[in-house]
Amino acid sequence: MRAAGFPIEDNVVRSVAAARRVLGTPPDLLSCHAGLVGGYALEGHVPAAAVTRLLAERPAGIRGLAVPGMPVGSPGMEVPGQAPDTYDVLAFDARGGRSVFMRFRGGTPV
Repeated sequence: MRAAGFPIEDNVVRSVAAARRVLGTPPDLLSCHAGLVGGYALEGHVPAAAVTRLLAERPAGIRGLAVPGMPVGSPGMEVPGQAPDTYDVLAFDARGGRSVFMRFRGGTPV
């Protein structure tokens, strides 16, 4: 995210459960990182390209983006010699609804 020009404030906490409740992240979309950018929740290894698109378009009703699990090849999950996974960045709303926002293979939109 820093390489894409996003300012980062890193807050290491014992448990992110309280932050996730405030952010409104659905429990089945949880991963390893939680964040907030431009009023949107981020969960997991969301690529900067998806965040840039979210902030540019600001789609109505979207509460945040999530990449459940830790797909190989997602930002920070690159494994030398292993082919990257194809994975979805999911958009979620305040009622728990979700849709595919973007699809990636590694860090590249497909």
